[in-house]
Amino acid sequence: MANTPAIAVPADAGRDPWVGLRRHTAARIALGRTGGSQRTDTVLDFRLSHARARDAVMAAFDTERVAGCFESAGLETQRIATGVADKKTYLVRPDLGRRLDETSRAALRSSGPGWGRRDLAIIVSDGLAAQAAERHAVETVTFLAEHLATAGWTLYPILLAPFGRVKLQDEVGELLGARHALMLLGERPGLGSPDSLGAYLTHHPRATCTDADRNCVSNIRPEGLPPAAAARKLAHLLIESARLGVSGVALKDTQTTGELGG
Repeated sequence: MANTPAIAVPADAGRDPWVGLRRHTAARIALGRTGGSQRTDTVLDFRLSHARARDAVMAAFDTERVAGCFESAGLETQRIATGVADKKTYLVRPDLGRRLDETSRAALRSSGPGWGRRDLAIIVSDGLAAQAAERHAVETVTFLAEHLATAGWTLYPILLAPFGRVKLQDEVGELLGARHALMLLGERPGLGSPDSLGAYLTHHPRATCTDADRNCVSNIRPEGLPPAAAARKLAHLLIESARLGVSGVALKDTQTTGELGG
C-alpha cells in the first residue's frame, strides 16, 4: 500500500477561535465548559452580575448628595416629585412617574415667572438605576452647561425628580415654557452595565409629545460613552435642534467620531 502523506495540523488547531475576541468585548463569549456544563466561575460571575443589576433597580436615589455635588459645581438645584411614593409603585405604575404631583406642579407654576423663560430645563432622576444618576449625571451636566454657556444658552435650576419616567420632561418643560427639556435617568441595567445613564432631549416640550419627538443619547458611563463625550454630543444635538426648530426623528446626528472626541 502506498504511503499516505501526513496532513499538517496547525499548532493552534485546538484553540477556540472565539477566545481572542474576548479582548474586544465585555460580552459573555468563549466561556468554555466542563463536560456538558458551564464552569463554576462562569456561573458565579453571572449570578454576581445579575445581583448587581437587581440591586441597581432597587437602590434608593440620594438626592441630597447629588444636589450637593451640583451646587459644588456652581449649579442651582430644586427637588420635584412625581406621583410615585415608593420603588414598588414606580415599577408597577410607570404612568405615575410620567407626571408631577400636585405640590410640585404648583411649585413650578409659582417659580416659573421668577426664573423667566429660559432655553433648557434639565431633569435628573434615578429611573431604573439610581447609581447611574449619582455617578454620572453631575459630570455630564457640568460639561454640558459649559458648552451651552459658550453658545449663550440659559438654564433653569437643575430639577431632581426621584421616580421619574422620560415623559416627565414634557410636563415640566411645558409648565416652565422652556425651549428644550433634557431628561437624564438611569437606564434598565444590563448584566455588564448596572450604572448606565440615558439622556433624552425634546424641542418645544408639551403634553402631546411622543417618543418620536425625542432624541436619546444612551450608555453614558466611563466604559461606554464617557460623560465628557456625552456632553459634547448633547450640546451638538441641542444647538442643532434650536437652529432647525425640531427634535426626534426629524433631527439627525451629523457629528463625527473625531468631533466627539473619542
